[in-house]
Amino acid sequence: MTINVLPAPYQVAGRSELLERRLRRYHSRVQDAVRALVMRHPRLADLAASFPALLFALAVPRARLDPARAIAGVIDGVALAQAAVFADLPLWLRKLPPEAFVRPIPRLPDGELFRRQIANHLPRSPKMAPTWLQLVSEAAELAHEPMAAWIAREYVRAPRRVNPARLRRLCLWVWFSSEPATSGHRLIERPWSPDMRIDAAHSAAHDWRTIATLHVNLGRLPIADMWLRAGHVAGYEFVPLDSMAAIAEEAKAMRNCLNSYGPNLVHNRSRIWSMRKDGERVATLRIARHYRDPLPNIVELKAAGNGDVSREQWWAARQWLHMHALPEIDMGQREWGATPLDRESWVSLWRPYWLAKRRIPDWLPMAPSRDALERCELKWCVAKSIAVRSTCVRILAA
Repeated sequence: MTINVLPAPYQVAGRSELLERRLRRYHSRVQDAVRALVMRHPRLADLAASFPALLFALAVPRARLDPARAIAGVIDGVALAQAAVFADLPLWLRKLPPEAFVRPIPRLPDGELFRRQIANHLPRSPKMAPTWLQLVSEAAELAHEPMAAWIAREYVRAPRRVNPARLRRLCLWVWFSSEPATSGHRLIERPWSPDMRIDAAHSAAHDWRTIATLHVNLGRLPIADMWLRAGHVAGYEFVPLDSMAAIAEEAKAMRNCLNSYGPNLVHNRSRIWSMRKDGERVATLRIARHYRDPLPNIVELKAAGNGDVSREQWWAARQWLHMHALPEIDMGQREWGATPLDRESWVSLWRPYWLAKRRIPDWLPMAPSRDALERCELKWCVAKSIAVRSTCVRILAA
């Protein structure tokens, strides 16, 4: 039997061509760094096939990670698992392609249960991999490992349904869902569970964020000036909704959006009342200015589910309104944003999260901030934007 053996130059050329194809799969911004590392030793070059993530992590290390020990280990022939430990890199990343890595690899979850779960939720397409990897990292950082495994699954299942811009809100809701001793948990109507789908989670997180906004706007004290007085007209009772608890109860019972009125109320733009008959809720009223009219008006009167009310109920509501000396009511509107959030409610809401994470993110500061509420909603959190503020944490822990 004749065995054809390619001359050594052809073997080297074939190997070089194969290596080049693998290196070209890395993002163009990092190829120079990867190539420079590969040139240092053949065993480093072998990582392009055996462990692309490790090759990337050693060529483009994250901040405060010295790759020297891992590089030396690879050159000395240590096992890949040991080299990964030196590089602080999970071994499950071996299954990701070079296309997944476009920025320094952040710390990633690596618990035993997580390793078993994540194998079932790896991205199907190399194009999905960078976003998938960032979602997994940030979900673990902002919430916990179960959330990271869940977001990995949901992104693979329905990538267009996962909005990275809402990750902060989702992570806060998920984290508080598992912390029953916190005030943030008590504001949750639908807590997170791993069997939830992404749409249901976004909806529940939105509801929680809305009630949390109401909470930090109104604080713990009732609204002092409700403009009008409670009363009875034609068999109907008019009850003030002057606190977060009262508004939340009405919103749930009447299936409406009252929980979103916190900023409107504290800026003296309107007041909300409940209309009841024989103790049963029949309608919700909102009193405010109407166009150029400087006097209080009934601008909304709605039954459950924002349904219409009867002429009789409209007439009773108007009679009740006109029992008051309307010109004497102070309806001076405050400039939007001029009324601060309630500091005590703000700190009590977020303090457990700050302490658990041992940091105060710049997007969730200690000082109450309406801008921070918007940042929580609209921007995708980048892990490096979270600054450790040990002094503040010590103050909180005291």
